[in-house]
Amino acid sequence: MMLQMTGVHAHYGHVHALRGIDLSVQVGEVVTLIGANGAGKSTLMTSLFGAPRCSSGQIIFDGEDITRLPTHQISHRGIALVPEGRRIYPRMTILENLQMGVSYADPSNFEVDLKRMEALFPILESRRHQAAGTLSGGEQQMLAIARALMSRPKLLLLDEPSLGLAPLYIRKVFEIIQELNRDYGMTILLVEQNANHALKVAHRAYVLQHGEIVLSGTGQELLSDPAVRAAYLDGGSH
Repeated sequence: MMLQMTGVHAHYGHVHALRGIDLSVQVGEVVTLIGANGAGKSTLMTSLFGAPRCSSGQIIFDGEDITRLPTHQISHRGIALVPEGRRIYPRMTILENLQMGVSYADPSNFEVDLKRMEALFPILESRRHQAAGTLSGGEQQMLAIARALMSRPKLLLLDEPSLGLAPLYIRKVFEIIQELNRDYGMTILLVEQNANHALKVAHRAYVLQHGEIVLSGTGQELLSDPAVRAAYLDGGSH
């Protein structure tokens, strides 16, 4: 088991954001978390890094209890987050952004990993010295994913990677997710409002409502579930 969250509660002040979360991700899986805005999806992701810190419950990563570890130590364990909104460094070049991703990795692997990223994302190679802020939204998302991969994570967290992108780049994002999992064995936890695309690439999925897991199953099971279709796939809340 790569990740196991058991009975996790978390608060923002008096707001009870996560309510008894039980969630698991096995090695080599793509697990998707869907839910409406404000359901607690991003909070669940950042709680893995202790922001917010769990008020109760336990998080086990790769066999180790990380519930109370400092954030930087959790990153060192091999978890990388591609945050909602990308959060690249716009005034830095593409190359400098990728260098920032090596903070917790062995720098001796940099050239090898850089070539791998440029093979995965060819747009990055031709614009290596271009300011990241001049890229389109889709190109910035590619950079954000590449930056996270530069740390050689065991678990990749993707928070709303298709948000605000043109249809061409939405398709590209989900193709990359499948490629990383299929060809590199990358374990991925994906938070996504585009439930149709997300469930199609997922081995398993969870539905989050008001900070609680209300449904789980394989991606195909949730795709065909009438309640899920009504809420998230057939013109319901995305």
